[in-house]
Amino acid sequence: MNITELLVDLHIRENEATARADELRHQIAHLTATLTETEARLADFATTRKIITELAPTGIKPDLPESSTAYQAIVDAFNQHPDQAFRARELHELLDMPTDEASVNITRSRLGRLTRQGFLTQPGRGRYQKRT
Repeated sequence: MNITELLVDLHIRENEATARADELRHQIAHLTATLTETEARLADFATTRKIITELAPTGIKPDLPESSTAYQAIVDAFNQHPDQAFRARELHELLDMPTDEASVNITRSRLGRLTRQGFLTQPGRGRYQKRT
């Protein structure tokens, strides 16, 4: 390989690395914007909860949702479809729950717990079914 070929190859690799760096910068900008929007939404939720709590009649505490309701919804879905195996995301779609990755990961944890407790089986990787 002569010097000219080496320089051409170096230039090609530099262009590829530059393109990859630009792609990563774009992804970072997108994730930063998404994080900013989500944090603003969280702040809105906290403000709304604070205002509702302040407006609630004294002596009455508003009922906060419990995580057991999520477990109950999951168990109910499996009871309604006892022969069907679900993935966590499919379960979210069936129950009209948010399908963002964080919510689905929480459900995966719940499904794992229900499996360890013997309510569900895992017929395949990432698939859950009611124990018969």
